[in-house]
Amino acid sequence: MKIEYALALIALFLCGAASWTGWQTWPWQAAEPEPAPVTAVPPTPTTAPIASPTPLPPTLADFWHGRAEFVLDIADTGLPMGESETLIQPDGTLWSYVHASDRSAGVVDQCGDPVEFPGCMVIYRSEDAGQSFAPPNPAVCQIACTQCPCQPDIDHINQQQYPRVQISDTGLHLLVYEYQGRTVLRRSTDGLQWGNPEHVAYSGLWQKASGCRPEEWIGVHPFTPFGADECLAGGPPGIFIEGEMVYVFVGLGQNPGSMGCFHGRVTDHGDAFRPCANNPLFTGARTYGPADLTGAESHPFWDFRMSSSAEIIKLDDQYYMLYEGIRGPGPNDPGDTQFGLGLARTTTGQLDGHWEVYPLNPILVDLPGNIGLGHADLILH
Repeated sequence: MKIEYALALIALFLCGAASWTGWQTWPWQAAEPEPAPVTAVPPTPTTAPIASPTPLPPTLADFWHGRAEFVLDIADTGLPMGESETLIQPDGTLWSYVHASDRSAGVVDQCGDPVEFPGCMVIYRSEDAGQSFAPPNPAVCQIACTQCPCQPDIDHINQQQYPRVQISDTGLHLLVYEYQGRTVLRRSTDGLQWGNPEHVAYSGLWQKASGCRPEEWIGVHPFTPFGADECLAGGPPGIFIEGEMVYVFVGLGQNPGSMGCFHGRVTDHGDAFRPCANNPLFTGARTYGPADLTGAESHPFWDFRMSSSAEIIKLDDQYYMLYEGIRGPGPNDPGDTQFGLGLARTTTGQLDGHWEVYPLNPILVDLPGNIGLGHADLILH
């Protein structure tokens, strides 16, 4: 059993459907008259094939238990180098929210100025079920600035990075993205026009003097210089809406890194969100491991530096998470060079509860992987 995925989109298309039909005579139906006796006629032999039920599509549960695998479907869907969030629209088209810049895709802001890397949020669209995506023409930032020229510290025009979008039961769109380590929340009624930015409380980078839980500490990495910040609750975010509740997933700490979350109601302002009671949800490798380990031999340490970029899907009463793990740079590397995609699931059926990680992480490829590999963009199709 295979699950197809588009690597450039880092998306999983779990395709297929199952159906059945049947006939039944109900007790209240009128009885038919007694038929006249007839002579039995032997049945005519036939070679018609016996119909078999349509197989169910594979799921992440099948993958977890070794009954499914991922295969590369399309190597390049046309999306720029930037992590995306794709939603299926009522007309069947796909909208992919992705950050892009002048350097990566010739993007300008709504004042007409080129956008610095990593860039602002734009929407790429697909009309062929995700086989190819195209940007708007011209490629313009989706979120308007408060005034011209745009102001990065107010409009975040240069870093609306790692956008994630979810839709509530009432049709309200909630967007989260990273800006300088902090998690920013915006709202929209149509997925096109977005409201003012809201800082998700308790997210960001800071020093221990302001208070810092142990899972938020930034530890020592053998090949990364220690910066001014000592605590982290942020980075590339994730979001999931369950009824009236919103869960925003963030990376907690570094070296080792953990996964955590904040929660609030759909109607709550970002400053009303609070840390989840069961933080950290899980923690990566405790050490970097031997410096000379590479490839599959380094997998036990694949997520030492940080865990983030959560993509959540609910299957029956179980939640699954795809997420990015980073081991960090190796000797003499200029920056992070070892990336992987991980899988985790709840053990109690609660988002704010205990999670277990897939024992064969990382999935898809061996380290060192590549930039963006761990930013899964999953849709059920």
